[in-house]
Amino acid sequence: MKNEKLKGKDLINVGIFTAIYFVIVFAVSMLGYIPIFMPLLCVIVPIIGGIPFMLFLTKVKKFGMILIMSLIMGILMLLTGMSYYAIIVGAISGFVAELIYKSGQYRNSSKAILTSGVFSIWCWANFIPLFTNIEGYFSTRQSFGQEYIDALTNLMPMWMCPALLVAAFVSGIIGGLIGKAVLKKHFKKAGIA
Repeated sequence: MKNEKLKGKDLINVGIFTAIYFVIVFAVSMLGYIPIFMPLLCVIVPIIGGIPFMLFLTKVKKFGMILIMSLIMGILMLLTGMSYYAIIVGAISGFVAELIYKSGQYRNSSKAILTSGVFSIWCWANFIPLFTNIEGYFSTRQSFGQEYIDALTNLMPMWMCPALLVAAFVSGIIGGLIGKAVLKKHFKKAGIA
């Protein structure tokens, strides 16, 4: 790589694709108003989000772009009422995803798919308060009603915490595979085989 510094064009790409990804995440998250769909968000978000994320990876050629997107997603989650865990987990998963993709010199499709899986772990972070501070989590959601709270509490026993982490990772890989298949032409054009 000749120039490793992020330029304005790179940051614009990060902004555009983060906005697209966030709109998709926000729309899909509306399913969470139905208790049974709440844990399934760790599956649905990475799969549907895999398409724009894989398109984003065709634009990534410099270190830091994936990490910035991951941090922005964490900040947006905090601003939309989720906890700060998405920022912390997003920083870690974004950094690891960045290293994975860079190890393939931003051109390896297998690494791109693995990058999608690791990146998607940020989604799991939104559920951590359900396992660490359930009273605090529901104290800001009393308007949902006791029936919703009881249903969601029953759906989220402690063993679901690692299960959701694995689900987010695996679903991110599935989303990456779907994204690669849908965007095959873009991958070829970007030189990612």
